[in-house]
Amino acid sequence: MNSRDLYLRLLSYVKPQWKMFAASIVCMMLSSAVEPLFPALMKHLLDSGFAAARGAWDWFLYPAGIFGIFIARSVLGFAGDYALTWVASNVIAELRQAMFQRMIALPTQYYSDNSSSRMLSRVVYDVSGVAGAATNTLSDLVKDSVSLVGLLGWLLYLDWKLTLITLFMAPFIALAVRRFGSRLRDLARRTLDNQGTMVQVLQEAIEGNKLVKIFGGQAYEIERFRRSVREQRQLSIKGSVASAAQGPIVQFFVAIALAAIVGLALYQASKNQSSVGEFVSFITAMLMILGPLKRLTGLNSTIQRGLASAESVFLLIDAQPEDDHGKKELGRARGEIVFDQARFSYVGADRPALDGVDFRVDPGQTVALVGSSGSGKTTVANLLPRFFHLDSGEIRIDGTRIEDIPLASLRANIALVSQEVILFNDTVAANIAYGAQRAASREEIVAAARAAFALEFIEQLPEGLDTMIGEKGVKLSGGQRQRLAIARALLKNAPILILDEATSALDTESERAVQAALEVLMKDRTTLVIAHRLSTIEHADKIIVMSKGHIVEIGHHQELLARNGVYSRLYQVHASAEADGETA
Repeated sequence: MNSRDLYLRLLSYVKPQWKMFAASIVCMMLSSAVEPLFPALMKHLLDSGFAAARGAWDWFLYPAGIFGIFIARSVLGFAGDYALTWVASNVIAELRQAMFQRMIALPTQYYSDNSSSRMLSRVVYDVSGVAGAATNTLSDLVKDSVSLVGLLGWLLYLDWKLTLITLFMAPFIALAVRRFGSRLRDLARRTLDNQGTMVQVLQEAIEGNKLVKIFGGQAYEIERFRRSVREQRQLSIKGSVASAAQGPIVQFFVAIALAAIVGLALYQASKNQSSVGEFVSFITAMLMILGPLKRLTGLNSTIQRGLASAESVFLLIDAQPEDDHGKKELGRARGEIVFDQARFSYVGADRPALDGVDFRVDPGQTVALVGSSGSGKTTVANLLPRFFHLDSGEIRIDGTRIEDIPLASLRANIALVSQEVILFNDTVAANIAYGAQRAASREEIVAAARAAFALEFIEQLPEGLDTMIGEKGVKLSGGQRQRLAIARALLKNAPILILDEATSALDTESERAVQAALEVLMKDRTTLVIAHRLSTIEHADKIIVMSKGHIVEIGHHQELLARNGVYSRLYQVHASAEADGETA
């Protein structure tokens, strides 16, 4: 997208606030239109204000006029700045809302391919620069342009020949501004990218603080951050130099014009070709032009930084959301699941994660998926709720292809409890109620917590259900976090349940409590269990053994043991490991 299209798109976010924006522009135009009155007043004062024949009130009228000009500029400037700030804050809010709405709708693959820190940096930092380019620069352009036109008009009225010398320098100034524009845009892009890197280093150091401490990584992390900060400083200096260099170059051409004009004006005054008032008024207007001219040339750096930020912001807003073209509402599913020649490969993988997988789960059945790491178990769990799309084959729920079901309808029928429990920095009650997809009552929350065997530890917390659990539930133990996740799934009451190694990271005591809660959760539901500890899935209705994306065995626990195949060997290894753990 070129600069013009980017800027027009930015202005589309200003359009809903056009009344307030128009008010700010009008106030600033009026404020700027007042400026030529001052040199005009000075001319009148010097040419006739000191004459002996003036009226008795002249001593009051001229000071009052000067005072009125400055007061009018101040009041109008304040009103314009306030209205503009109001517009800019709304633009920032709208952009951030649009970015967050798109982030929520992005496919899982996008999160795999893009660092969370860069996405955070776009929403928190980049958008501020965009608002400045969309509002502040446009208002400054209007305000200073009106001032410039008004003052130039007054100069032309006083002496058009001298004024043409000023206009002769305009092409040189425009060329200098244009040459610096591309440099500033490139530096702005690099600064934004490095800003994301710096946020990433911070985020990883904060989230991995225990790892950093236990492995003595403080010096390494300090050096990583130092490199990022140093690069940010260097880019900032380069950007400041490029931006600041515009001023002296522009002022060089202005100085040439000003020196020539002053010399010619003095020559005309010495020959009585102009009055003292005209001379002072002309020089005053010339000097007043310098401010708007300097600000107008300085706008280029702000615009380029804003456009670089806009590229980053719109890159996120324009990212392709999840494919959601399904039209067939599922309602409440019975829970029949069929994988039919399912094939899927992760981006960049050297082999398929699933390669022609076929199996069926009847409503209410519990089916366990087992196999070594990389066998495809978790991929099955990711494909069922359409976190990823199949390369070929089909997945059906109650006979309907999941691609034909709207995502909201599909996922309303699926609950997930995984090894990596995601909790929010909110109350216990809010984290449980998150699964309801509606406003859950206190009684429903308590019932879910009780069914998940979580109420006992919740009641011991300082504020019970209203206790804040900290970021990612840091104030709770692993078993407690897992039981909150189970309570959340119970409250959702979905007919299909996915358990992705839900007890693999727990100690034996916590596992028993969580397993009891899981048995309650699994009742009357179609359940896919991705098992780490094979002892927990002995009573499954069906066990599917996977290896390198293929199904190698299917059967009941005793049946598979009797075959003395892959499952039997896995079971013996795990049984031996668990026995060694208990002995230790």
